[in-house]
Amino acid sequence: MFSKKTVKDADVKGKRVLVRVDFNVPLADGSVTDDTRVRAALPTLRYLVDHGARVILVSHLGRPKGEPDPQFSLRPVRRTLQRLMGRNVVFVDTTVGPEAAEAVERMVDGEIIMLENVRFNAGEKTNDPAFAKALASLADIYVNDAFGAAHRAHASTAGVAEYLPAYAGLLLAREVETLTAMLAEPSRPFVAILGGSKVSDKFGVIDRLIDAVDTLLIGGGMAFTFLVAQGLEVGHSLVEADWVEPAKKMLTKATEKGVELLLPTDFVIAADIAEDADTRVVGRGEIPADMMGLDIGPSSIEQFKGEIARAKTIFWNGPMGVFEMAPFEAGTREVAIAVGRNARAESIIGGGDSVAALKKFGLEDRVTFVSTGGGASMKLLEGATLPGVEALLDK
Repeated sequence: MFSKKTVKDADVKGKRVLVRVDFNVPLADGSVTDDTRVRAALPTLRYLVDHGARVILVSHLGRPKGEPDPQFSLRPVRRTLQRLMGRNVVFVDTTVGPEAAEAVERMVDGEIIMLENVRFNAGEKTNDPAFAKALASLADIYVNDAFGAAHRAHASTAGVAEYLPAYAGLLLAREVETLTAMLAEPSRPFVAILGGSKVSDKFGVIDRLIDAVDTLLIGGGMAFTFLVAQGLEVGHSLVEADWVEPAKKMLTKATEKGVELLLPTDFVIAADIAEDADTRVVGRGEIPADMMGLDIGPSSIEQFKGEIARAKTIFWNGPMGVFEMAPFEAGTREVAIAVGRNARAESIIGGGDSVAALKKFGLEDRVTFVSTGGGASMKLLEGATLPGVEALLDK
């Protein structure tokens, strides 16, 4: 159960509502190339418009250095939002100050305006109280629907809540509720699949998952640190030497908890990460010193697919190899297909590269839930406090 008040608990008619959205979307040639995050915000925005709110949108985009930078302007996102909402969205070239205040003053019920990139202001990332107060002065109510930025204690995600009644948007509430319920009340068997390059990035998540899952499948570069922890040679594959001992402890914990922690039994190897690389398949422990594992092999794929097929709850975060290149995409592709085929399971995708993989292989509509926030979802699963959630009003 989500413990914070949502936008549906607020009286928004005729109110100026500052909505923090996550419109940090990819751009190319001045256009949005993936509108997933914009679409994810639509339920909250439609609810507010339908209930007569005056909606003021604020978001970041990219990594500007605290000052205006045209390549990170939100103008292209405004065009996408107008198309998806089927209504005009007024764009304001600043975030705070007289121009923003005048635009808000002219608003009527049901109208939407979009402020320029909040990170054009140095006070955003430092959570400067003066900047947060200036943002808050534009509105009567604050709504945070930016789950992807909820792990940041920035002015627009946490600071403004000091000055306005603060509510969760529908997306943020669903993200938190889905991920926390997955750990607390999963249908079993519960199978988690973790990939990506580094154990260090997901160690806290691994620790929490071992307390919750029946089976944990580990692929990607992080698998080699675990294999070294088991005393195996991995050639020139990626290994985090400082994390070998912690990996040993995780292997021991999994055994003590009765959790099946499965590592790949074979790998696609090459001397270089390249589209035209010469590849071959070898068993684990058989990788030559001058070569590296860059994808899980066919035997591992079949074993992982079998575990995924019998699951009733699936959590997946991270690719099985360098899936962006054709010679090393099979592991990630086959895992994605297996997750999509298991229609009886609740399948939850933890953002990041896993979402990119689903899109690459045309499978995003075959899963139950796709998180919009890779970093935030990992922090939540670690058990960390999310500043953007903690700042909201309790029920």
